[in-house]
Amino acid sequence: MSCAADKETPFKAQPAASYPSHQTAGNITIGVDPYTHADKLKVAFGKLDPNDHGVLPVLVVIQNDTDKAIRLTGLKVEYVGPNRERVEATPAREVRYLQPPQRPNYIPGPPGTKPKVLKVKKNPLDAWEIEGRAFAAQMLPPGNTASGFFYFQTPMQTNAIIYVNGMTEAQSGKEILFFEIPLQQ
Repeated sequence: MSCAADKETPFKAQPAASYPSHQTAGNITIGVDPYTHADKLKVAFGKLDPNDHGVLPVLVVIQNDTDKAIRLTGLKVEYVGPNRERVEATPAREVRYLQPPQRPNYIPGPPGTKPKVLKVKKNPLDAWEIEGRAFAAQMLPPGNTASGFFYFQTPMQTNAIIYVNGMTEAQSGKEILFFEIPLQQ
């Protein structure tokens, strides 16, 4: 018999301003959180640690406290390392292909018999959490928040930043200023 305390905590993003790495401009707040610690990774991705496979998941939370809707279809998020090298986010649907499939192992049998094929291990990056928790919002109405993960093919580095641009006001098409948010672990 299990009780409610035994159940895992469901993943839920916090308000954007609650993250140590956040920035506010023009009543829009963006909070970012790199997932490198086992406790946070377990809540968001279960047994999967994307960092073990060269993928850094970064949670991005955008809070719109303006009176206008924001279009996010042109949203561009980049990881900028300490030497200003830029790493574009890998689309969530492509993360599973970063680790190539393994050939099945087999044990050859005696001549004239079929070899025994051993079970192939599942690609760990082919987990529903990768796409299911990815940032997917296309529009952000006034007073609302959108969140999700962006995936970068890089390890976490000291003095790195997340660069966010490509947001526009939905009605006027006016571009919203970019954000450069220093990452803190």
